[in-house]
Amino acid sequence: MRMARNSCGWREIVADSGILSPTFWNIIVKNSGDGMEQYFQENGNDVFILFSLTHQLTLASFILFMVLIFLFRKQLRTLWINRTFRIGLAVTLIISEISLHWWLWHIDAWEIKHSLPLHLSSISLLLSAVLLVTKSYRLFEFTFFAGVGSALQAMITPDISSYTFPHFRYVHFFISHGGIVIANIFIVFVEGFKPTAKSVWKAFLYLNLYTCIVFLLNFFLEGNYMYISQKPVNPSLLDYLGPWPYYLIPLELITLATFWLLYLPFWLYQIYAKVHHQV
Repeated sequence: MRMARNSCGWREIVADSGILSPTFWNIIVKNSGDGMEQYFQENGNDVFILFSLTHQLTLASFILFMVLIFLFRKQLRTLWINRTFRIGLAVTLIISEISLHWWLWHIDAWEIKHSLPLHLSSISLLLSAVLLVTKSYRLFEFTFFAGVGSALQAMITPDISSYTFPHFRYVHFFISHGGIVIANIFIVFVEGFKPTAKSVWKAFLYLNLYTCIVFLLNFFLEGNYMYISQKPVNPSLLDYLGPWPYYLIPLELITLATFWLLYLPFWLYQIYAKVHHQV
């Protein structure tokens, strides 16, 4: 009898507190929604600071991830682990791109003249996802140089001035760009793909052909994809390369230099392998 009275008392206390009422839970859900909404709002609350602790930790986490891929490259060649990693990362990249378009739509900022996946980062992301599934060497020649080159530059000097962790735009930016780098590093360390000097020129040719197509699309869409029709509004490296269209010439040289810099470790390894083989 005593337990029954106590149980009844607890039910009365809970009922009197209002925890079971619809109004209480509506308030909880609303406050939770408002709390999450701040991470998806159009204008971020905190300004991104280049090489801040947050930025450094983000870069360090991706470096650590790549080191782990190298250290466990043999284990990652196991059939089911290999397939799971490749498909999982490919799906992550696709979801990352889809989520960006959802966010732009959510904040009413999606426009055909600047929101299509035509920027080099977007096309490299999509092609890297295809690369992970197909393991195509021809795709690798493009994504390794054009994709990794642009992604590394973006991660080191990101153009996200009003967003920092944990805002969606910050998280998306580094997952998408970092995912491109990780995908291609995986293909190098685990799958054993290696670019050649010829690959540098092929990637440069493919990139310029794609740039010509994007230039025509910019004309018809009145857009500025890849920033080849005019300089971006925010300050960037292009501000130091002269007015349009003259900045495109040094930009080509910087691109080619970046490609050769990415090829340098493979060239040095070839020299080392030859010397070691002769000895």
